[in-house]
Amino acid sequence: MKIESSGPSVGGVSTADTRQRTVPSKPSESGEQVQLSSLSSTMQKAEAAIADTPVVDQQRVDEIRQAIAEGRFKVDANRIADGLIKDVRQMLDAQS
Repeated sequence: MKIESSGPSVGGVSTADTRQRTVPSKPSESGEQVQLSSLSSTMQKAEAAIADTPVVDQQRVDEIRQAIAEGRFKVDANRIADGLIKDVRQMLDAQS
């Protein structure tokens, strides 16, 4: 069975790179074989890298917590507004 994707490339690898390879496996009763594209190994590497990346930068959280406690944390409303506007523009551009 081959699964094809018409989506964008992942990790700098074109989805057009779909050379097939047969994966050695125990023979099944029906004699079926599994074929994986070369993209599958790239996906496995990307998944491993993501799994090793912490969800939260605890050091940064601690720095901000300390700054708040000491009254040094300043909120720049203009910077936040600019970031929100930029994000909304990107989302609107992606829809069209």
